[in-house]
Amino acid sequence: MALSITDLKKGTVFDFNNQPFRVLDYKQKVMGRGGSIVNVRIKSLIDGKVLEKTFKGNEQLNSADVTNQEVQYLYKDASTFYFMNQQTFEQFEVPADLINDQAGFLLEGSNVQIQLFNGRPINVVLPKNVELRVKYTEDAVKGDTSTAITKNAELETGITIKVPAFIKQNDLISIDTESGSYRERVKT
Repeated sequence: MALSITDLKKGTVFDFNNQPFRVLDYKQKVMGRGGSIVNVRIKSLIDGKVLEKTFKGNEQLNSADVTNQEVQYLYKDASTFYFMNQQTFEQFEVPADLINDQAGFLLEGSNVQIQLFNGRPINVVLPKNVELRVKYTEDAVKGDTSTAITKNAELETGITIKVPAFIKQNDLISIDTESGSYRERVKT
């Protein structure tokens, strides 16, 4: 589907140089005699690079064939993460370099969204919050009940985050996947 430059509103996904990009910011300048210029900040959905681009007048762009599928995380090996669509049983291999820091929030058996561009996995979209169990943390100092004091906690996926002093080993906690920060202890 063809897009005009005025269709490049914030959040629009389009194909630029055979890569999918999402518009982060959009500014339009109307010039004399009906012409216009659109300045956009765009982010590559493949490598995450942010670019500033200017499009003029009647330039045409193509919308990107980006789809999301709910998949279950199965396992990983040294260089690849494996996911499966639970309806079709189709499996997807995602290179570890696409996952990066998100790996610490992936628990075997958990459901996530996988983003596909022309049928090829390009990104894993985590839920806003995940619940993980504390594998190891130091015991709190007796009498120290202040919530402002934090300590390190190693989670079942292997990542370490800061948690309040009252969190104990085997507690189930909720973590914000965007910031990687502790949200709350989950009542079980």
